[in-house]
Amino acid sequence: MQRAERMEAVKKIIQDNRISSQEQLLTQLLKKGFDVTQATLSRDLKQIKVSKISDGHDGYMYSIPGYQKNHLASATSSVWIEDLRRGFVSLAFSANICVISTLVGHANSVAAAIDNLDIPGILGTVAGDDTIFAVMNEGVKTNEIESYFRGI
Repeated sequence: MQRAERMEAVKKIIQDNRISSQEQLLTQLLKKGFDVTQATLSRDLKQIKVSKISDGHDGYMYSIPGYQKNHLASATSSVWIEDLRRGFVSLAFSANICVISTLVGHANSVAAAIDNLDIPGILGTVAGDDTIFAVMNEGVKTNEIESYFRGI
């Protein structure tokens, strides 16, 4: 089967199920006729930009930023704010880039929270393990972003 079909299947599985591990995802893919290796799945997840975010309870689940039918897309902003609070450490700025430091392993969930909260002045984020680059709209003052984060 073609890669595009497999990647669409991955998106649909993540959309329709609470998936918290690659093993669970591999099992679901196998049920749908996709026999893939863990390495191939890892590459697919990276290309789709899948991240792990808090499920709002006691664990984490896969999420596709901007994929509106995700189970957490309808979550109240309080869940996203809690994710942001849990991992946020500090901010620094350079031109229209905001560098956000997080606790180790929290950058993806904090970035997902920022993206889903639609913070005024932030166009989008790119997350590593403990650092996020957030691109700010032109003309946005750093103190506006700082004020938002202080308010949370």
